[in-house]
Amino acid sequence: MTRLTGIHHLAIQTADMKGQLEFFCDVLGARLVGLFWMHGVEGAWHAFCHLDDHCSFSLVELPANREIEPIPGVTHSGTGDAPSAPGTMQHLAFQVETLDDLLAMRDRIRSRGVNVMGPLDHGMCHSMYFAGPEGLTLEIATSDTAIDPDVWVDLEVAELAGLSADDLARFRDPDEFVPGDQPIAQPPIDPAKPHMAYPPDQYERMIMAPDHLVTEHGSHPDPPSESVAARAARAADTPAAS
Repeated sequence: MTRLTGIHHLAIQTADMKGQLEFFCDVLGARLVGLFWMHGVEGAWHAFCHLDDHCSFSLVELPANREIEPIPGVTHSGTGDAPSAPGTMQHLAFQVETLDDLLAMRDRIRSRGVNVMGPLDHGMCHSMYFAGPEGLTLEIATSDTAIDPDVWVDLEVAELAGLSADDLARFRDPDEFVPGDQPIAQPPIDPAKPHMAYPPDQYERMIMAPDHLVTEHGSHPDPPSESVAARAARAADTPAAS
């Protein structure tokens, strides 16, 4: 079945790349595996912190980020139960394998002088909560078993959300999609559908460009020329001074 299988990376804006890396690498123990100019975005840096071989936490620093004031309740929630603007991140939950791992992470975080609350038993997971730099609201959670929708889909909440029984059935068991022999053509731009916030003329040119041209002109497969590996290779090729 064609479906999502996990989170490859989640990108968070920052105006302090070093401070964020200090927190996520030292306090939380994530390994820095990528730090490079963000592909196709002038002046932007992109960092990747390894969670596992298929999932990363990502940071993006653009020069203009320093000019945007963080406002709790607007740009971010600030606490695990506070509002923020639709489309913004309410909180970010990382995963560990076991409750023992969760408690060990609590000790690691506290050993760096950072306050953390928990764990709390939510039934479908155990969680603990703490703050990250620049107003991030963070959680670490672990679940013993997969979440059972027969138990954890609240029919009262579903009704309040406007979900019918048919909606619940569709969402719990989405239709399988089998790709055909030929790719599906880009549909016309429909204002009723979600769209990125590029200038309209630029966005239309990008969306309606043939796929092979987007791949050809937008791809950046080569690692940075000033990487650790590239510098080591150049040093190895440089004759020793006599």
